[in-house]
Amino acid sequence: MDRDKFSMKLRFKSFRFAFRGISSLLKYEHNSRIHLLAAAIAVTAGILLKISILEWCLIIIVIGLVFIAELFNTSLERLADAVDPEWNDRIMKAKDFAAAAVLISAIISVITGGLIFIPRILNLI
Repeated sequence: MDRDKFSMKLRFKSFRFAFRGISSLLKYEHNSRIHLLAAAIAVTAGILLKISILEWCLIIIVIGLVFIAELFNTSLERLADAVDPEWNDRIMKAKDFAAAAVLISAIISVITGGLIFIPRILNLI
């Protein structure tokens, strides 16, 4: 079967689905826009405050962590709603866990950003 055959052309075409997912996340999930704004602020602060390569790595990792958590949360929510659109306690608990993952990743990002940026900002004052 052709689906089992490796093809670079098909691999590159598969990126289209990933980019469509990112686009849909930003278009339909309001919290993702808040995360994007926070990421833009962090990147701008990093440039202005001339953070180190290690600090850039940490900032990039936590930005990615938040977006990955948001994507998994949104995926789980959409799948759960398709499986059972009615109120379901077990599905709600799973959604709550996924939302908690986003919250925890955002908290980790804020703490990381604080550890990197607050000392630099205080040095400017």
